[in-house]
Amino acid sequence: MQLSPGEVRELLSLPAVWAEECLAHEPGAEIWVGVRTPGTEVPERATILRDAVVAAGARLVPASAHGDEALEAVHDRAFLDHLAGVYPAWEEAGFPTDPGQDRVVPYVFPTAAMFAGMPPEAARRVPTAIHARAGLYCYDTMTLVGPGTWPAARAAVDAALTAADLIAAGEPAAYAICRPPGHHATRLGYGGSCYLNNAAVAAVALRRAGVERVAVFDVDAHHGNGTQAVFYDRADVFYGSVHVDPGAGWFPHYLGFADERGTGTGAGHNRNVPLAPGSGDTAWLDGLAEVCAEVAAFRPGAVIVSLGVDAAADDPESPLRVSPDGYWRTGALIGELGAPVVAVHEGGYHLATLGGLTVAALAGLTGARRPQ
Repeated sequence: MQLSPGEVRELLSLPAVWAEECLAHEPGAEIWVGVRTPGTEVPERATILRDAVVAAGARLVPASAHGDEALEAVHDRAFLDHLAGVYPAWEEAGFPTDPGQDRVVPYVFPTAAMFAGMPPEAARRVPTAIHARAGLYCYDTMTLVGPGTWPAARAAVDAALTAADLIAAGEPAAYAICRPPGHHATRLGYGGSCYLNNAAVAAVALRRAGVERVAVFDVDAHHGNGTQAVFYDRADVFYGSVHVDPGAGWFPHYLGFADERGTGTGAGHNRNVPLAPGSGDTAWLDGLAEVCAEVAAFRPGAVIVSLGVDAAADDPESPLRVSPDGYWRTGALIGELGAPVVAVHEGGYHLATLGGLTVAALAGLTGARRPQ
């Protein structure tokens, strides 16, 4: 059935949080296996998402400024200071002119291999040169920093926190248009086109607002290694993810396997369902049902959805083949848990279908019919 424009506008009845500053980040490119390639995490993603959800009936809510309390509970302060200041220092050093690199691109990384056999204080030494410091908190060469990166990433955190505020105030669901995305950002660093972990910060904010247990349900095509790491030893936050198998050669490569179940008091509160490349709706939805069963047993007072739509067949960033109907059913499965939901946007890079897939997922999440 084809819906009329009026019917489309009635699909979504939730608030969608928007921060204009999210457009300030322009990665310019990615450096992949040493080759400069066009960036896929472009500002247009955010405007497409905004326009699509508003056209479907969502009411736009401006993000409000928040302090750093929840942010510092997720990320180390030294890392935050580095990310805020690394581009100004890069610019002051003249790198945009000589050698002509207008984005921060690390070339040396202080890995365990460098410090093997050395005393611990050697690894704590901070280099003088900014081109050496650039690799202190970054774990790949794809995630470039430009003049607008910090303002955009910080605004995305404010969008997620505003959505969490709406839930704490009684809204059953809220959607944060977060850009850049966040679920690959760890306590001590950034990578995978992510700088600050929006979903993790929203989860911490809800805990601080009095929600006893929070579940983070990650439906991005790639495992949210950063979110998993933040909560891996905690009993009050459950992390569950369905994603393409990192063992089949997909990012984040080192993490996202089924045997990662949490540690200490967090044992049993982490659930990964890696899927084979080429998997479509059936495998995807079966995996979601497995995670939903564990989330239901956890009895969360609120759910954070890391809403990536890059598992779709047309997306250039993953080999999964989830359909629009699969995304509507994804939202419906999570919505059936009955807990208030903050949907925090993550991936999705096929611009022609990005908005429609997101509307489909949010419609399912809020109990609305599937858009055509």
